[in-house]
Amino acid sequence: MQILGSSAVVTGAASGLGAATAAALAGAGVHVVGLDLATGWQHAGRPTGSSILAQDGDVTRAEDVAAAISRATGTAPLRLAVNCAGIGTSGRVLSRRGAHDLDLFTRVVTINLIGTFNVLRLAAEAIAATDPVDEAGQRGLIVNTASVAAFDGQVGQVAYAASKGGVAAMTLPAARDLAQFGIRVMTIAPGILDTPMLARVTEEFRLALAANVPFPQRFGRADEYAALVLSLAAQDYLNGEVIRLDGALRMPPR
Repeated sequence: MQILGSSAVVTGAASGLGAATAAALAGAGVHVVGLDLATGWQHAGRPTGSSILAQDGDVTRAEDVAAAISRATGTAPLRLAVNCAGIGTSGRVLSRRGAHDLDLFTRVVTINLIGTFNVLRLAAEAIAATDPVDEAGQRGLIVNTASVAAFDGQVGQVAYAASKGGVAAMTLPAARDLAQFGIRVMTIAPGILDTPMLARVTEEFRLALAANVPFPQRFGRADEYAALVLSLAAQDYLNGEVIRLDGALRMPPR
């Protein structure tokens, strides 16, 4: 699919995977609206002098997502939506402190899964309203972000694994639902990527994590995720699939 001159919405765009993806798309000639919390932009700084427009918003709020999509479609036809917004927490089903906090579980699922679906449904509506870009009737692509935790959830990851497992599970039915509109749906399941979330751990712990990766034995990079998004846009026959970006990593229990 040709994306030059089109528009895209990228969530979680202030940092990490979202920031790298927004930059890569802008570099490919796409008009990008980056959606993130106001606090995220305050911490990272808003992009200036580029084709990335910073939009304040919460992926769980329909009006915030609709505003970002409206801003994108006002610039160029919307062809891409990339869901990178998410949170990670830890907590066991049962620990010395008692049962897992239900509000925490709900918050993780609400942001990671329901927030992703909120963007998916509204972006699909906007993309479906555009003219096809080819004879096959293709109109656009939606990329969601799961995690290897969807398949190899570790101790303390029950909420996170459940939320990302939901993202992975809805990939195929969403692609089937949207096939009639010429919209593809793909999901990337990253392994251990070097993002701001990982920067909070000690160097010793970082080295131990990297040692579990078969090859290449290092952390993945945000720009590798972004490059995969561009590749998915270019490969029209990729649809309804979850791709692990993990160096053949299979997470151990702990």
